[in-house]
Amino acid sequence: MSARLLDGKEVARRMHAEFVPRLQAVAGRRGAPPGLAVVLLGDDPASRSYVTGKRQDCAKIGIRAFDHDLPADTPQDALLQLIAKLNADPEVDGVLVQLPLPRGIDEARVLLAIDPDKDVDGFHPVNVGRLMLDQPGFRPCTPNGIVQLLLRHQIATAGAHVVVVGRSHIVGKPLANLLLNKGSGGDATVTVCHSRTADLAAMTRQADILVAAMGRPRAITAPMVKPGAVVIDVGMNRIGQTAPGRAKLCGDVDFEPVSQVASAITPVPGGVGPMTRAMLLHNTILSAERRLGLA
Repeated sequence: MSARLLDGKEVARRMHAEFVPRLQAVAGRRGAPPGLAVVLLGDDPASRSYVTGKRQDCAKIGIRAFDHDLPADTPQDALLQLIAKLNADPEVDGVLVQLPLPRGIDEARVLLAIDPDKDVDGFHPVNVGRLMLDQPGFRPCTPNGIVQLLLRHQIATAGAHVVVVGRSHIVGKPLANLLLNKGSGGDATVTVCHSRTADLAAMTRQADILVAAMGRPRAITAPMVKPGAVVIDVGMNRIGQTAPGRAKLCGDVDFEPVSQVASAITPVPGGVGPMTRAMLLHNTILSAERRLGLA
């Protein structure tokens, strides 16, 4: 058996087309399309790559990107002043500060400084609380992208046992809450595993849908997967170079052997990554819609 490939690039492409009338409605009401401010500190290659992809996506569909590339030694107070300026700017609908931040910057304080109504990453405690209570708010892009990927491939979550391996604030915890919430894309029974889980393989073999988000190359092997399970690989591990300046990537799943066991699987790259960026665009448009009374 060879697993069906869950192509995030194709789903994201279709979503981009769906964004067009929403963008036109915003521009028609305000006279300008939505705006996303992306703040990057330092020149970490992975962060630079992520930010470049986000900016390219904005250019592709017509969202204005306000770029703020700062040196790694930027003082925290200067960063907080910039965030305050972006919060007050009516042209800016979304504020994104690329993580991780350089050493010496208090990440929690920076995230707290972003206006919750412009927090298109969905990391502000207000939006985290809204997610927990299943109230309207910005959902974190990677977890929401995973849910959309499942929905658009007609993979049912209601009644399914989903095992999430990883308990980060960015993926594992918010994804568990999204899947637990009532309604479309939710109603799942969720188990969250982590580095202290006893007999991890015994837990992952119970999953109807297995999500690998631990940041360890090829950690999920074929014997850890129940035959016929759906496998979502969130990992993006750099393990070398395919050419000078181009990183070789692999996921948290041992792709080839697992694809012979699973019924469906996401590739790396090309699976969850494009969905994450698509949901960032969605959140930016949604922010503008809410501010204009169009949502």
